[in-house]
Amino acid sequence: MDQEHLRSALAVLTVDPAAMGGLWLRSRAGPVRTTFTDTLAQLPFPMPLRRLPPNVDDQALYGGLDVAETLHTGKPVLRGGLLDSPRVFVLPMAERCTPKLGARLAQALDQRQHALVALDEAAEAEEGLPFSIADRLGLFIDLTETRSIDPAAIMPDAEQVARARDLLPQVQMPHDRVREVVEGCQKLYIMSLRAPMLALVAARIIAALDGRIVVEKQDVLAAAQLTLAHRAIPLQDMEDQPPPPPPPAPEDDPRPEQDREEESDPGEGLPSEIVVEAVRAMLPDDLLKTIDLRSRLKAANGGAGSGEERIGNRRGRPLPSRKGRLEDNARIDLVATLRCAAPWQGLRRKSAPPARKQQVLLVDSSDIHLRRRKEMSDRVLIFTVDASGSAAMARLSEAKGAVELLLARAYSQRDHVSLVSFRGEGAQLLLAPSRSLTQTKRHLSGLPGGGGTPLASGLEMAMSTAKQARSRGMTPTIALLTDGRGNIALDGSANRALAEEQATQMAKAIRAAGTPAVIIDTAMRPNRRLQELAQNMGGHYIALPRANAHRMADVLGAALEA
Repeated sequence: MDQEHLRSALAVLTVDPAAMGGLWLRSRAGPVRTTFTDTLAQLPFPMPLRRLPPNVDDQALYGGLDVAETLHTGKPVLRGGLLDSPRVFVLPMAERCTPKLGARLAQALDQRQHALVALDEAAEAEEGLPFSIADRLGLFIDLTETRSIDPAAIMPDAEQVARARDLLPQVQMPHDRVREVVEGCQKLYIMSLRAPMLALVAARIIAALDGRIVVEKQDVLAAAQLTLAHRAIPLQDMEDQPPPPPPPAPEDDPRPEQDREEESDPGEGLPSEIVVEAVRAMLPDDLLKTIDLRSRLKAANGGAGSGEERIGNRRGRPLPSRKGRLEDNARIDLVATLRCAAPWQGLRRKSAPPARKQQVLLVDSSDIHLRRRKEMSDRVLIFTVDASGSAAMARLSEAKGAVELLLARAYSQRDHVSLVSFRGEGAQLLLAPSRSLTQTKRHLSGLPGGGGTPLASGLEMAMSTAKQARSRGMTPTIALLTDGRGNIALDGSANRALAEEQATQMAKAIRAAGTPAVIIDTAMRPNRRLQELAQNMGGHYIALPRANAHRMADVLGAALEA
């Protein structure tokens, strides 16, 4: 990465880290990252820099009762937490951040008092920073391909940063600049409202660093490259969008000539296409896809692609204990129970009978805390593949290749896989939920193509398979690969109108059942009908024109991980 780009990002972060949220640093551990983090430690931040352990708990973050001191002194002793005062936190191994810690840090960042530098060491596309944190960090730097860094070249000028910090409250943002950023985000398919807000904050800081009090065009472009590049995902190519209508001829325009001249002045506005091109030039398409698509899809479901949660007290990941009654299958959390009982020892001894006063610690039933654990159920991926004639002519071979690539990933994660094919007059369950990689690949390789498109029948079969899997304690996810041209009804008749109506009914039934779903549009041009079907299904719609099997597998895999 260009060192001037690194210097600009660090300068923007140093001026107002809390307003920018922080920095997402994607880099493996090594000399380059060490040099960069050493430079971070020397930056003149307006608040102290503090390293945050990846396994930090709620008591360390928020503070709370100090049990040892409370028992020693006989009265409640409170201990402060890391979030009591503004800080710039450095979080190592951020890709392993749990949803719980991500929620805590996101809540802290929303207060605009703290900032976070997330050190993402993800080595695979399936790993990455939780969306709850990534969406709140305004800056992104990728050092995975960087071989060396000159610390002096990326270090911002401390005096320039101090002047910019003093000038920042006076910097004004014209309405035209706001419109340019918002339109650029729309064309880049950036759905988060935090993205344009952070871009505008960065533009104001860049103007202040340059000693100006009015944000200009070059500030918007520089801010877009710093804050929007890692968020942009062109789900379909820009060329697929219809061209804008030509401007009216001068003789047809009823407005006064002076108004037409003001509108045509190129110096008064910055076309959103320039913002888009500036952002797309920063990162390659595959990096855009792996960085942000997974995060946006995870945000919709709030999960990490695993099965359903089951709360118990025997197996699974530990959860915070809760107050409860001791029963036959309950397990007491001794530390939490003692922590709850400690503040009340003085009052209880005054009112306790003489026999009970001799006890070392007085514990009541209201102090009892019980252990809890979260166990994840098995997951089944139901691949529903369109094998009709229209799909075979368009993308069936790529779709089959993508599913085959995903089979190995599902097998390595010990997921179950099911295969549904629909063509001709109906759908067929080629493979019930199974972990047999060889059997699944054999059914997929022999999948023929041709005939009509019984889309409603394919959805019905997928929903039935998901219902049976759920009855067995599994968590189903439906992945539909189709071009969306349904023309065969459930009774096998060639009735396009009835087929579309029945497909909509099946989609609503899948949504009512609470089954996660994703639709991959394999047609050469995005199908509006499939977008509506995805909305009715409550699932994700992804258009992949002119994509090969590997890219389709990557995108579909990210969707299924959501």
